[in-house]
Amino acid sequence: MTNKLLPVILTCSIAVATIAVFLPVALKVYAQDIPKRETIQATAMGQTTATGKSFHVTVNIESYSTPEDQKLLIDAFTSGGHNALVRALSTMKSKGRVAITGTLGYQIAYIRSIPTENGRTIRLITDRPIKFAEAYGSTRSKDYDLSGMEINIAQEPKNSDGSLIVAGKFKVDKNQQVSFESYGSGPWKLVNIMERD
Repeated sequence: MTNKLLPVILTCSIAVATIAVFLPVALKVYAQDIPKRETIQATAMGQTTATGKSFHVTVNIESYSTPEDQKLLIDAFTSGGHNALVRALSTMKSKGRVAITGTLGYQIAYIRSIPTENGRTIRLITDRPIKFAEAYGSTRSKDYDLSGMEINIAQEPKNSDGSLIVAGKFKVDKNQQVSFESYGSGPWKLVNIMERD
């Protein structure tokens, strides 16, 4: 009777040993598939008409947009211009939040991280909430219903920089090039960029 159980016990022991060896590997691979949350803080410095003004910005990244997200936006812009792009952005799942420090801010609709020779560039765009006074007064600013940010993170932190357009819109210029036009004070320069864990 003992001799008959020995092969079954050995088979079970080998199965348990195999699971014990490969389970940590499987868990490690799964953990790498989960996006690491990131927090980036910066100071936005005014330029042109906003010279001398500054505020702090915090970007909380939960995940990055996919190539499929990018294609969806390109297709939307190609078929219907800026307004179609804004509609497509409004349907996208949030990838995080961007906020002026001390406020709730708003959701990031699209964000990509692009490797560079000296680090990486993060580009994000999101639909900007239109304030009641803008909508009621039907001011020109309501046509600039997107916000965009580019953060260049260098291996040497002191060389990191970027820019922020608080209110912008995509347009095709006379040379048939797509540009992101800023409303009002123009782009804000991002300095003191810090990655937080």
